[in-house]
Amino acid sequence: MRVDELRVGAVLELNEQPYIVLKSDFMKTAQRRPVMRTKLRNLKDGSVLEKTFKQGDKVDAADVNRSQAQYLYKDGEQFYFMDQSTFEQFSIPSDVVAEAENYLKESEINTILNFSGTPIAIELPIKVDFKVVEAPPGIKGDTAQGGVKEVTLENGLKVNAPLFIKVGDTIRVNTGTGKYSERAEQA
Repeated sequence: MRVDELRVGAVLELNEQPYIVLKSDFMKTAQRRPVMRTKLRNLKDGSVLEKTFKQGDKVDAADVNRSQAQYLYKDGEQFYFMDQSTFEQFSIPSDVVAEAENYLKESEINTILNFSGTPIAIELPIKVDFKVVEAPPGIKGDTAQGGVKEVTLENGLKVNAPLFIKVGDTIRVNTGTGKYSERAEQA
């Protein structure tokens, strides 16, 4: 892969580690050779690296593939999934699942990132729906500023939501920020 092909979302291999491109800027100055400045995130450990590539450099595309798997359950430090194409069950350690644990729902289909055949990350959807199981009553009064209250979701996650949200409502949570996004359509 040529350096000028590095775009946001591209997956490359550096020092035998898979990295995803978070940001890329092609810089061209008057007296110097053009360079590609990038911000990369290690898909195995989550660390972020800023790296500058010179024009003409080559990088290896990582051997990363995506597969669909149904989340089954958690047992201790292992999360169990079932591959949707082979129906084989496999486990992923909690350090790989990391932050995604807050947004996994049993029986939901998730996208698993595999590097050289080993699961390294879970790609979450942008928004996930959860039922509200605990919510203090909304306080009447000055709501001109859009008051919020802390509600507890079915998975135990606590998020700030508008005052009109009540127990039994289903809300959408942004998985990138962990914040309330909107109320989901009621069935």
